[in-house]
Amino acid sequence: MARYILRRLSFMVLTMLIVSIAVFLITEAAPGDVARHILGQFASEAQVELMREQMGLTQPLYVRYFDWLAGNDWRHSRLVDMPLTFVQLEGQQEPQWYAVAEDGTLRQWRMEGGELTEIRVSLDGARERVPFDNWQLDENGEEIFWGVDTAGHVVLWRRGGAAVDTGAAAAGRTMTESSGEQYLPLRRGLLRGDPGISTRTGRPVGPTLVRRLRNSLTLAAIAFAFIMPIALVMGLAAGLREASLLDRSISIFSLVTTSVPEFASGVFLILIFAFWLKVLPGAAIFVSDIAPWQDPKLLVLPVLTLTLVEVGYVTRMARASMIEVVNAPYIRTAFLKGLPYWRIVTKHAIRNALIAPITVIMLHVNWLVGGIVVVESVFGYPGLGMYLLDSALFKDVNAIEAGAMIMVTVAVGTQLIADVIYTFLNPRIRYK
Repeated sequence: MARYILRRLSFMVLTMLIVSIAVFLITEAAPGDVARHILGQFASEAQVELMREQMGLTQPLYVRYFDWLAGNDWRHSRLVDMPLTFVQLEGQQEPQWYAVAEDGTLRQWRMEGGELTEIRVSLDGARERVPFDNWQLDENGEEIFWGVDTAGHVVLWRRGGAAVDTGAAAAGRTMTESSGEQYLPLRRGLLRGDPGISTRTGRPVGPTLVRRLRNSLTLAAIAFAFIMPIALVMGLAAGLREASLLDRSISIFSLVTTSVPEFASGVFLILIFAFWLKVLPGAAIFVSDIAPWQDPKLLVLPVLTLTLVEVGYVTRMARASMIEVVNAPYIRTAFLKGLPYWRIVTKHAIRNALIAPITVIMLHVNWLVGGIVVVESVFGYPGLGMYLLDSALFKDVNAIEAGAMIMVTVAVGTQLIADVIYTFLNPRIRYK
């Protein structure tokens, strides 16, 4: 079993690598200019081109993929001739990139009033701004300098160089520097836990993605805790009493719940519990990402909607699996030998009948985590699905790519868990 799990983990890594390439290429091939989308339709071509360079969109495709996956700070530190670090200092809302000097102080550079200024942050947190006068000569004898700006770029400044006229569109969140001659955006890479900066919010994707994933996992886990026992009990009971009144009643219930879409059942539940009975909050917009933790009643209707949608589908799968197992030759042989009915059901039938439902349930875990966009939209729930939908509409490439990789990890991981569960349900299944 251990060898099998290691082999599956290796294939899992390979699968995620292939998917990462596919996701990156699909995102890059999607229509629309991200820089134009950020700055607006009235931005000039010079402004858009500057934004594209600051975002790294002018670099070759393979360079952008490698930087997105593995980062580029280790490569760009050679230009600055200093180690680079990504830290959040006291008083800062978000971490920033700094160059680390030999004395341990952190340094950034910024053009102010036509002169390059060096920002020094000491070990005790004190800041000072000093005029910069450490220019270097290039091969043409002109004075240049590579440094880190305040927006997370390694910038090439040329002494006496003119700033680009960015105009009103310079209100774009990442266009804080326009006096450089060349811009190289810094990234730690997805493998080091840095999905990048959101082009929609201008903030790191990682913390927001973690909060949204936590909310979706909470919703999915609660729904899963209700769906699995209810669906399995109903499906197995219907399969054991095929063609009975119980079977027909459960079949009709599962057909109705499966055929009604999420937005219809969600609105119907809001109408009953929020408007008629007035016992639960309806489709309220959450004021923060942690609102579900502050008011657990906000989770009741979303969980109930997910349960109604999923319980019918899993019930029908469990019913069909139980009917197939009950009609198998080894079950009929057990009855002919005179074994007690409930011993046959509990020791032989149920364990084998659970294999197909477990497969379906594990496949739907991925849907519960990220595919519940409709439910999250109806109830204003701040989950991963809603975050990915908003990111896709804005073409927030960093958020889309990171969210897609999370979904792939969940999908592949749940299938590995399902394979391990099979060995406990059916002793004949052994992996080498």
